[in-house]
Amino acid sequence: MPDKSLTIECQDIILREYRIEDLDKLHEISWQPEIYQYLPGWNVAKAIREDWLRNYEIPENNQFISRVNEDQKVESLRLRMGIILKTSGEFIGWCCSGIKDELPEPNREMMYGISKDHRSKGYATQALQEIVKFFFENTEVEQLNAIALLDNNPSNRVIEKSNFELRGEMEIEHAKYNHYIILKNDMNQRK
Repeated sequence: MPDKSLTIECQDIILREYRIEDLDKLHEISWQPEIYQYLPGWNVAKAIREDWLRNYEIPENNQFISRVNEDQKVESLRLRMGIILKTSGEFIGWCCSGIKDELPEPNREMMYGISKDHRSKGYATQALQEIVKFFFENTEVEQLNAIALLDNNPSNRVIEKSNFELRGEMEIEHAKYNHYIILKNDMNQRK
């Protein structure tokens, strides 16, 4: 049976798939005002978060990882990775990818969130750059998208530092976002 775990090592952090023991920290971070201001809908009751983690997020991660290990297409499967601080093993955020219907095709989005206690240290940039590299080296994905609210300056900086190209503004649910893309071909040319 193929290995069902995925770890991506970065300079200061490790990305690894969600685990049930992440529930408390995931719930705590998603209720920080700095998070739900920019990620509405993430601040749900703990019982709902646990249901999602057990019944959707972890099983779908396992499907995603199995497909990658078997050199199969990931298609519309989501990947949810915890951001773990190397020095302490603490869960400090997440970096995820999934299909966002509001985006034009191909509409696979990259997104992330970092605890207020660990911002402005480059962790989100490390996570985003390494997960993009993982997608382009290990899956059929040819284009990735990222969006950030116009006034979310830290997130816009992370996306720009990760070599995404600004494609313009778009409106989703009455809010204005910057829309960015990065292409596999562009990544290959930078090597």
